Amino acid sequence: MNRTTLSLIAATTVLAAVTGFATLEPSGTSGGAAATATRLPVERTSLLCPQPSTSDIADTAYTSFTPVVEGASDSGKAQLQAAAEESADGAGGKKGGAKTAKPVVLPKEPGKPAAGDTSGADAPALVGLASGKFAPGWTVQETTEVAAGAGRGLLGINCTAPDTEFWFPGVSTAAQRTDYVHLTNPDDAAAVVDIDLYGKDGTLKSTVADGITVQAHASEPILLNTLTGDPQADLTVHVKVRSGRIGAAVQALDAKTGGDWLTASADPAGSLVMPGIPKDATSVRLVVFAPGDTDADLKVRLASPSGTITPAGNETLHVKAGMTAAVDLGDVTRGEAGSLVLAPTGSSVPVVAALRVVRGKGADQETAFIPATAPVGARATVADNSAKGSTLALTAPGAGARVKVTASAGSGGGTAVSKTFTVKGGTTQDVEAPVPSGLKGTYALTVEPVSGGPVYASRMLSATHEGVPAFTIQNLPDDRGTVSVPDAEQDLSVVLEQ
Repeated sequence: MNRTTLSLIAATTVLAAVTGFATLEPSGTSGGAAATATRLPVERTSLLCPQPSTSDIADTAYTSFTPVVEGASDSGKAQLQAAAEESADGAGGKKGGAKTAKPVVLPKEPGKPAAGDTSGADAPALVGLASGKFAPGWTVQETTEVAAGAGRGLLGINCTAPDTEFWFPGVSTAAQRTDYVHLTNPDDAAAVVDIDLYGKDGTLKSTVADGITVQAHASEPILLNTLTGDPQADLTVHVKVRSGRIGAAVQALDAKTGGDWLTASADPAGSLVMPGIPKDATSVRLVVFAPGDTDADLKVRLASPSGTITPAGNETLHVKAGMTAAVDLGDVTRGEAGSLVLAPTGSSVPVVAALRVVRGKGADQETAFIPATAPVGARATVADNSAKGSTLALTAPGAGARVKVTASAGSGGGTAVSKTFTVKGGTTQDVEAPVPSGLKGTYALTVEPVSGGPVYASRMLSATHEGVPAFTIQNLPDDRGTVSVPDAEQDLSVVLEQ
């Protein structure tokens, strides 16, 4: 048997190990391997939830949900385990081993949310793994209420998948801000990470941002203003993994206007969408970074309920290569829901972007972030919705689309229901999302485009605390619940001696 034959057999063995099986079918053609592929449910999903808060008066709710997926395994499980804690100054020293406390959430079946809660400053970061029937589309929402202090308000994050690169436009090292980048390592070996910061004039010098070690199954929050001595209001953070993989998210806390989690922007692209600006937003600030060697010139558009409009005085934005640009758009929505759309004025130059959104006035202000996001794709899910206080925004920046929205059963009871919406091209719609009949507890919303062009979506959770309009916004990109698997065909000629 020659080297080529051995390589082909090895490749088939690896495919079977990764996908769970390989299909062998008679070809009926003389070409050998088939050119088609099948989309199958994934069999393993990893999610990482950062440490929710260091406040003693923080209350955190966790909600786990997996949609029912045709073709998924009949068995499996989902679990969230405490990560080991690292020091908060970026030094990399451990404070202690992983905690063995009772899991805060115990998922029991797909199609029904599992909820749990914790309080205080000791809640750890969580490392999650789902397998079998719990893996396709698994989502975990972490929502924290902080009544007072820096970053008070409602902080929410859809726990993230591990990766090797993250862009965070919209961070700050200004005096009133306390921003941490949380790095969580799900694997059995240590990860090595570099952090680059870019301001209005380019790269900020730092002697401690390279070669940060995150130990196995550990989480490390790093205070960004310890990485540079040059405070700036608008920065972009680039997290690069030299070895291993991590989950990364930024917790941005403001002394006056509350705080929230800032998740990573979508990958650099010439056109970007930031969906779901609240209709009562009093301030919207756009932060954009061009990571390449070419300046970017962008058209700035707002997709409103009635169509696409141009913000007066902010028709275009010039972003210098390697530099962060920021512009204050004010109350750009003017009482209507909206989504910001960036597109090149000429040649397409990849950029990353995010919005800092403020609701309320004076001392009664709260902050949330909307990074650029990928479209919904086949399906997207967000958990921890209630009968009141949840707003779903759908955006069709190009062609119109029809979208199916399903409300799951409640965590404490209720029956799932679905509703279909039509979103006109170039518009954003705050839709009245369905609520499970007989709802008890919280529920999940699953969004599935039925026809038409790409759809972008976000969900806002809101509440009022002593006059402050607390809120948090989560984007709904594709949940990556299925994977394309090539069909293999039986061809015994590959095992013959050549």
